[in-house]
Amino acid sequence: MKKRAFIKNLGAISLLPFSENFFNSAENLSSDLPDTSTFSEDEIWQVIRTQYELHPDFINLESGYYNIIPKPTLAKQIEHLKRVNLEGSYYMREHRFKDKDTVTAALADFVGCTAENLVVTRNTTESLDLVISGFPWKKGDEAIYAVQDYGAMQVMFEQVEKRHGVGLRKVSVPNHPKNDEEIVALYEKQITPQTKLILISHMINITGHILPVKKICQMAHRYGAQVLVDGAHCIGHFDFKIADLDCDYYGSSLHKWLATPLGAGLLYVKSEHISTLWPLLADHEQDPTKIRRLSHTGTHPVATDMTIVDAISYLNWIGVERKETRLRYLKTYWQQALKDTPNIVINTSFDPQRSCGIGNVGLQNMKSATLAKRLFKEFKVFTVAIDYANVKGCRISPNVFTTKEELDTFIDAMKKLSTS
Repeated sequence: MKKRAFIKNLGAISLLPFSENFFNSAENLSSDLPDTSTFSEDEIWQVIRTQYELHPDFINLESGYYNIIPKPTLAKQIEHLKRVNLEGSYYMREHRFKDKDTVTAALADFVGCTAENLVVTRNTTESLDLVISGFPWKKGDEAIYAVQDYGAMQVMFEQVEKRHGVGLRKVSVPNHPKNDEEIVALYEKQITPQTKLILISHMINITGHILPVKKICQMAHRYGAQVLVDGAHCIGHFDFKIADLDCDYYGSSLHKWLATPLGAGLLYVKSEHISTLWPLLADHEQDPTKIRRLSHTGTHPVATDMTIVDAISYLNWIGVERKETRLRYLKTYWQQALKDTPNIVINTSFDPQRSCGIGNVGLQNMKSATLAKRLFKEFKVFTVAIDYANVKGCRISPNVFTTKEELDTFIDAMKKLSTS
């Protein structure tokens, strides 16, 4: 590069505004998206599909692990990365924490709680393990969880069992319960005077089963037990407010259905419990009633946190209720198409209130791992195999970019494999 051109470019960089309020960029994201008020429902989903960069070699029916980012949100993440890279330590020292407060406030408003009860974490495991490991356990205390709960939480409970002498009681949640009362009774039967904490999944990750969280919480509170909710798959998936659940703690991963960049989560803690928890990482906040003391994450990719606001803006453009309706429609579409097929076992309830976008289906004539491999190798359909805790099949989790034609490919593949 010639000297004159280099100096000119350098001057242009120096004129960039220092520490512009990034929250305004999220507002700009919405203004850059098309007005769909006159679009038909099919046209809306066609537009949304164009906003994703999709792999040309396979159909992605595994959005449960990680939701890929739509192009408008990805563009904002890159903007935030450039800003942090440009300002360097100046940003980290002068604006990082103020921006995180802005993110937390926006996120709290979106999920339906106060910012004083919410912290941004890196994922659900960090959020829930903070509570399980930091709970004020005493020898002889007991905890309850389900064998269908996520493995990392079960391992942490096993650790506190060894470390603190905590007794563990387990339940098994049926794939097709008769009603809410059957689920509530499962947990209630395990409660003893020593029960201090119950872990429940808002949505069981391997089947998509939505549990009656509020009813379980109300029951548990009558016995003096606290409830920790694993909401890994719920924020941005279907419409609800954390405050309405009456739970004591709630953890979620935002890089799943809210479609933030990888490495974003949240933890909600009721005010009366904040001072009782030990944090995973010690923070300089000395006031035990301030939830900030639980949110120390050290030096980490802050552009990920900043992009949470953009992800919220993008989802608000779609509409949470519209997204919920679409995801439930896609799940029901393949469920209904396969329900009467010989050898096919559907492990997810057909009741629309008990599931949304995630479902699970298996074959009586084939192991889950084999089914997943053959779906990918022979039909270019990517899923994940599940084979434990009363669930044998593949988790099917379409997304807002999924088409009925892609699901038809999956349906045809399942019917063919059911006879092999």
